[in-house]
Amino acid sequence: MAGPLVKRGAGGRYRPMSEINVTPFVDVMLVLLIIFMVAAPMMTSGVPVDLPRTAAQPLNQEQEPLTVSVDAQGRIFLQNTEVQLDGLVEQLRAIARNQPQGAPERRIFVRGDRAISYGRVMEVMGVISQGGFSRVALLAEQPPAPGARPATPAPAPAPVRGQPAR
Repeated sequence: MAGPLVKRGAGGRYRPMSEINVTPFVDVMLVLLIIFMVAAPMMTSGVPVDLPRTAAQPLNQEQEPLTVSVDAQGRIFLQNTEVQLDGLVEQLRAIARNQPQGAPERRIFVRGDRAISYGRVMEVMGVISQGGFSRVALLAEQPPAPGARPATPAPAPAPVRGQPAR
């Protein structure tokens, strides 16, 4: 593809314009930006857990922690993979063996749905602690900032049979 020609002087000679056309570069960058904006939310932990709220400040992490989730049915997930309670410690040990020597022990976060009993979450934490992992922490949902609107409105309760709808 030829570039535009610029007339130079009164002699009538034309010379090519030597400027870079950045429009295709900008187009490609915008497409990549959109792809990453769509893909980034999908890379988070995909187990739906309704976390309880707390006012504690989040911890600073230099390394991605391991996440053990307990959903509303009591099933246990390591990251996004469902595991049995008796096989959880062995899988955590296998991940710890793959760490480089001298690296500090990875923090393990336990996420428990607010609908399950506290005992189930403590059972999972106890198994992890008995397996030799000392950096185990519970996760909770951060409350919204004062004056901020809630992200999603609470759904209206469904009417119970025999009672009028509100």
